[in-house]
Amino acid sequence: MKGSFSVTVDLEDWYHIPSVCGSPYAVYRDVNEFFEKWKGEYDFLTEPTMRVLDLLDEFNVTATFFVVADTIEHYPGLIESVVERGHELACHGLHHDCKIDPATKKQLMSSTEFEQRTVLAKKMLEKISGEKIVGYRAPNAMVGGWMLDSLEQIGFKYDSSVSVNSLYNKTDSALKTVSSIPYYPVENGLETGYDRNFIEFPWAYYQNLLKIPACGGPILRFLGAPLVLNGLIQSLKRGHTIFYFHSLDISCAKFPSVGNRRPFYWCLKGKLIEQRIRYILNNLDGIEKICLRDYPGL
Repeated sequence: MKGSFSVTVDLEDWYHIPSVCGSPYAVYRDVNEFFEKWKGEYDFLTEPTMRVLDLLDEFNVTATFFVVADTIEHYPGLIESVVERGHELACHGLHHDCKIDPATKKQLMSSTEFEQRTVLAKKMLEKISGEKIVGYRAPNAMVGGWMLDSLEQIGFKYDSSVSVNSLYNKTDSALKTVSSIPYYPVENGLETGYDRNFIEFPWAYYQNLLKIPACGGPILRFLGAPLVLNGLIQSLKRGHTIFYFHSLDISCAKFPSVGNRRPFYWCLKGKLIEQRIRYILNNLDGIEKICLRDYPGL
């Protein structure tokens, strides 16, 4: 295998998923409305995140945490703990809102509004980290080429949102020229382009007759560790690749039953998924692991 890989963690809570907040079919318009109306317990994020940090220490992995910036306000000290352990902070949006429509892939906000929100999120994370925030991952991996142009303009160096596969496409591009290896995207698009001061880190996939997403996250929960491991191994033969999971994936708590579009989204999680993450890290023990800010050329 010729590639290194990056362990990335999406740091968001249960109410950030699109069936609850921040999408055209959400129960709550956004996180602000959620906190105005929600009266129950909301913090299901802190406990599993601390366990993730311990797990990463155990495997001597420095990871990239894609953080929803509003967690800084609602979870005092949590993001500081990630920084204290030496991990990279990257941006996962201000409130985890969808920026493109899940059905039509059309813009849900103007480029100006996207830039204003993302600049605010970037500044919030930079205040916590004491470093420039250079990485972004689109909430729900719903990404359009126009977003990358805006990200480059406001000072980001990379994005990691694109998932090439034969089952679904969460982007506004056909992705015909994209593989699992880092590339320079064309302007106002997501296909591969030429030298540019901005890199896309697409996710791993396993290819037989179809391209099967094998990057982690829900795929790890529903399709299991062997598929993800085989996809990572295959993708590593192409070059640098991405593995990701959510802190929530290893939570053993029962989340509130809110939202009706994803009734089975969290039916598999907890210790089972922690064991799967350990299985993957154990089997890739000899492969170089770098956080994305340390990728050569950034």
